[in-house]
Amino acid sequence: MKIFISADMEGVNGITHWNETEGTMPTYYNQFQQQMNAEVKMACLGAKDAKAEIIFVKDAHDTARNLIASQLPDGIILHRGWSGAICSMMAGLDETYDAVIFIGYHSASKSIGNTLSHTMSSRLSHVKINGELASEFLINAYYAAYKKVPIAFLSGDRALTETVKAINPNIETVATKDTDHGATFSPHPDTTNKQIQETVTKALKKDLSKNILSLPNSFTIEVEYRTHAEAYSKSFFPKAKLIDSNTIQFKTKDYYDALVFMKFVL
Repeated sequence: MKIFISADMEGVNGITHWNETEGTMPTYYNQFQQQMNAEVKMACLGAKDAKAEIIFVKDAHDTARNLIASQLPDGIILHRGWSGAICSMMAGLDETYDAVIFIGYHSASKSIGNTLSHTMSSRLSHVKINGELASEFLINAYYAAYKKVPIAFLSGDRALTETVKAINPNIETVATKDTDHGATFSPHPDTTNKQIQETVTKALKKDLSKNILSLPNSFTIEVEYRTHAEAYSKSFFPKAKLIDSNTIQFKTKDYYDALVFMKFVL
């Protein structure tokens, strides 16, 4: 069994403020870097319990240099930094993988599900795909579907886990925290870590044939920026158009083209 893990940070147990996610703020960041490592480690152990032979981990937060290889189980492959590929947080995934796991993911921009809700960048007000708010999970889940790889598991804020279940109830989830507007409440980290290990194992032992998302037949992508100047600038991307002062739109039937668009405008 060959498993791909994409790890973000804003959906990790306990994280509440942006400075807890930024390596330039070590007083706040260090303890949550350790929790991110712990959650990824437990996902790896859960995959090993399910007899995974290859575990590829993509560090997918900020600089993509947050995970510490020596704190992860022996035998994993860790992808650090950004390659520049259009798949971004999914760099390294191809059709040879048996399942995808998401760790530390968070709710979309304009969602109350996370104190740090956003989609790709705080420069953006929102991203929509076919009229619906798009999270980083959805963007990356569609990439997994494009590669025909099932999604086995996701951990992150409770609102996102509920969104994921609504998209595909076969995906196993663990809620790491709940949000109370500008505050969070979370179980003890050890509780979350244990749940991640046990649920990943459970997820990978299931029949995953129903866990591949269906790609839409076409994609209408809408990006609203916080500044009108950036919207105007990005509207010059080929086949994009400015639909109001702060918003651009792009349409395609090919998700690869959608990924190229998002790489250059998000």
